[in-house]
Formats: sequence, structure tokens, C-alpha cells
Amino acid sequence: MTIKQSDTTSRQLTFAVPKGRILDEALPVMARAGVVPEDGFHDKANRSLSFGTTRDDMRLIRVRAFDVATFVAHGAAQVGIVGSDVVEEFDYADLYAPVDLDFGHCRLSVARLADDPEDASAASHIRVATKYPSLTARHYERQGIQAECVKLNGAMELAPSLGLARQIVDLVSTGATLKQNGLVETQRIIDISARLIVNRAALKTDPRVAELVDAFRSVAEERAKEQAA
Repeated sequence: MTIKQSDTTSRQLTFAVPKGRILDEALPVMARAGVVPEDGFHDKANRSLSFGTTRDDMRLIRVRAFDVATFVAHGAAQVGIVGSDVVEEFDYADLYAPVDLDFGHCRLSVARLADDPEDASAASHIRVATKYPSLTARHYERQGIQAECVKLNGAMELAPSLGLARQIVDLVSTGATLKQNGLVETQRIIDISARLIVNRAALKTDPRVAELVDAFRSVAEERAKEQAA
């Protein structure tokens, strides 16, 4: 069934934001683009997942980063902010990332124990612990290596020392956590930054989504000029 534009714009927009490290950097950028959460959003004791905004036609949902992409891709949310690592991991056809927000910078890298004497690049098969099985498998496939990906959601750095996996693929910022756990970074897979993401169908049918894309793009351009000055 075709959704009429008038039907679409009468509905409340849902904007998905991630819990964790990106959110603190995202909030001032969102405010400059006209997306300001209600006061309860900032209350650490508030366990709600859905919040109002200063716009009557928009609400925020606060979910895990991987879930931001899923909500937007399936149309449960129309707009969101998430790291490009999540966009690349899921590669949803209905997800579009039109704006690089230029914060939340880090990288997705391969690491191993510093005292690991073997060259894993010479192997045809390797076990890797990671939160990113799709990205990891694609990375090793390009090298002709079959990767057995062990999915972990945290404490990745323990996997090599406990014999769970020879290598890990994880987010790296300064590299301090790797060093503290006896690991060294061996390969950089992709550089990561926060992205504005939208549902493709919503972008086509709801002019408010296109307006948000334009607003966030303008903010990103303004911030780039400010940083260059």
C-alpha cells in the first residue's frame, strides 16, 4: 500500500540514538540541528527508553548502537545516529547514511597477543573473537583466510590470553586497552565516525526526514569550518 505524504507527516517521527560513548558528542550536534530531548532524557535515574523532544512531532528512543541500525532499517524509527562500524556490519539495503557527523572517531582493527610468535597471515583458517562477525569475515576473505568468528559483546581483550581465539577484531581509539591486556594492533580494517542514518522509504515519503538530513549536513559543514578556523 502506498503511503500518502499527508498520512506520513501526521505521524510522529522517531529518532533513534545510541547508548554509550557516541551519545555525549551527539547531543550538542543534535541541538544545533533542532533535535532537543526533554529534560527527563538527561536524568541518569530515568530508565525510560522513549522520550519527548521540543518538537511535538518527534520522539527519541535510546537503544543499543546495533539496535539503532535495526530500528531505522526496518522503519520503526525514521532517523538515527550511529557509528559507521554498525552501518558497515549490517549493510542493510533500506538504510542510508547521508551525513558524516565527524565525531566519535576510532578504528576497527585486528589485534593479537604481543608475544604470539606465529604469523597468522600465513594461515588458511583462524579463529577470531569479535563483535563484528560480518566485517571480520569479509576482511579475512579478502586475504584468502577463512575466519571462524566467535561472537563476543565485550571483554574482547581476554580472548587470546584465555585461548578462545588467536586474534580479535574490535574498536580501537588510543590503543591503551590493548596494551594493558598484552595485545598489539596488527591491521587497521576501517576508520569509523558517527553517521546520520535514515530509512530510505521514509526519506522518499516524509519531507521532514529530508529536512533533518539538510539540517544535520549544514551543522556538519559549520563545525568543519569552525575546526578549520
